[in-house]
Amino acid sequence: MKLDRATLSLLEEALTRLDDGFSHLPEVAPFAGARSDRSAASGLRDILTEVAGRLRDNYPYFHPLYAGQMLKPPHPVARLAYALALWLNPNNHALDGGRASSAMEREAVAQLAHMFGWTAHLGHLTGGGTMANLEALWVAGQLRPDTTMIASAQAHYTHQRISVVLGLPFQAVACDRQGRMELTALERLLESGGVGTVVATMGTTATGAVDPLPAILRLRERYGFRLHADAAYGGYFTLAANLDEAAGVAFARLPEVDSIVIDPHKHGLQPFGCGSVLFRDPAVGRFYRHDSPYTYFSSAELHLGEISLECSRPGAAAVALWATQRLLPLERAGEFATMLERCRAAALGLYQRLRDDPRFVAPLKPELDIVVWTVRAASASASGMLARKVFDEAARRDLHLALADLPVELMDPAGTGFSHDQPTVTCLRSVLMKPEHLDWVPQIWDRLLAATDIVLKGEPQG
Repeated sequence: MKLDRATLSLLEEALTRLDDGFSHLPEVAPFAGARSDRSAASGLRDILTEVAGRLRDNYPYFHPLYAGQMLKPPHPVARLAYALALWLNPNNHALDGGRASSAMEREAVAQLAHMFGWTAHLGHLTGGGTMANLEALWVAGQLRPDTTMIASAQAHYTHQRISVVLGLPFQAVACDRQGRMELTALERLLESGGVGTVVATMGTTATGAVDPLPAILRLRERYGFRLHADAAYGGYFTLAANLDEAAGVAFARLPEVDSIVIDPHKHGLQPFGCGSVLFRDPAVGRFYRHDSPYTYFSSAELHLGEISLECSRPGAAAVALWATQRLLPLERAGEFATMLERCRAAALGLYQRLRDDPRFVAPLKPELDIVVWTVRAASASASGMLARKVFDEAARRDLHLALADLPVELMDPAGTGFSHDQPTVTCLRSVLMKPEHLDWVPQIWDRLLAATDIVLKGEPQG
């Protein structure tokens, strides 16, 4: 059995307890489309069987041999709590639509803020990192109108797209040979004036690089910009004890930024979509102020819709996150932190094997749990072609990797791996974000070697 089915009985027990809470209400006969008679049950079974068949047309995202994109299975407690909440289908926009789930969202978000050392804060869940970054940069634009936003060239593409939506100028800053924001290039832009917001990426989606936050904070003292941390992918690694010094120091300084985005649906063991945005200064809530003629009358307490650009939002996402953090507290040296440490250990293990094999070029030591490499060849174009072939051949062996086009100087900084006949090189990329990956590195390596051997057999070596 590859998919967990043993926990389904727990859902039935929890549903019984939930149902008991409404036992005082009169019985309601189901409408025709929801009949529970034999013919209706047969129709449901047929449709669900068809759905299951359709869903088999997927990569095995839950399995350790899927080591490609940022796809991590939800924890069983998140799956079950989310499903349980769906029998009520709460809406966390206003308290009358999601009373219990709104309280659980506030508690869960406060735990995220506390993980970053914040007690006073303003924050809420979002549909994902894009919406969370949009809100953070929208607030930054309100505070720094008509100024330029800056992010690194390896930052997520969403920042440039968001700048267009917000009508704010955007400037990308060059990266160093480790894929981090280059400080000299950043300071040149700051000296030219007009910069209102700098985005520090705490774990780029391509390579997992962590921008040098301590140095960026020193520049903020001099130039007075607003500092936003996009920690959508890497934020939880603030709990990990096995980071290299530079990354560890960067995460330790996160309490000093103005806003943070973190995605529980990445390393937080949540179903998609569950992002979050946090602000250090609760006073930014004034920018959200609005009135609703029909949704904010059930309680004098703060409605989450009053501090969010999104309106309707799934209360089930908040319930799932609350339950997960209840089971796995966000604390250093705890079970959840150990899971993160295993992910990085897996990435370091694969990286070292790649470094020791002369057929591969792997110059970037993982700062988190993402490994990128390519196949040594005479040129960048030839290397990329071989990487794509290895990608296909590995998939035939049920090893699913990812591909990424990266600047050639990033993948071959010394200029000794291959000739730079084009500006980018197609690389193989592996996101080892499942704790089980640590135990599966030998199998991943064996399948990668088998795929590489097949590809290189008929290829001239350069």
